[in-house]
Amino acid sequence: MTFTIDHANINVKDLGVSIKFYGEALGLKELRRKTADDGSYIIVFMGDGITAFCLELTWLRDKEGQYNLGDNESHICFAADDFDSAYAHHKQMGIICYENVKMGVYFICDPDGYWQEIKPRH
Repeated sequence: MTFTIDHANINVKDLGVSIKFYGEALGLKELRRKTADDGSYIIVFMGDGITAFCLELTWLRDKEGQYNLGDNESHICFAADDFDSAYAHHKQMGIICYENVKMGVYFICDPDGYWQEIKPRH
């Protein structure tokens, strides 16, 4: 029996804002979406166009308030082929929320407060 990684999910408050963020910040594009017949949820799968891995953005109509992200220790790591350009782009966007220079990585914060790690592609 074998398993492969398919996708990771995050729940978002404003689907349009999140799609725009992940497109601008990381170059992800919408691959497909699923909408509940009753409109209670919309799921959008975003991909990088290179790997099969997807980021699933889930919007829930009846969700009130912010999502509880705990200590925000969970994250997805994105490898940048041009780390310095990625850093400059994210700095210009004002979305870098934490840097670990010693480890050679930094984190960006999305509109819902999720942190995503950026590292050089080796």
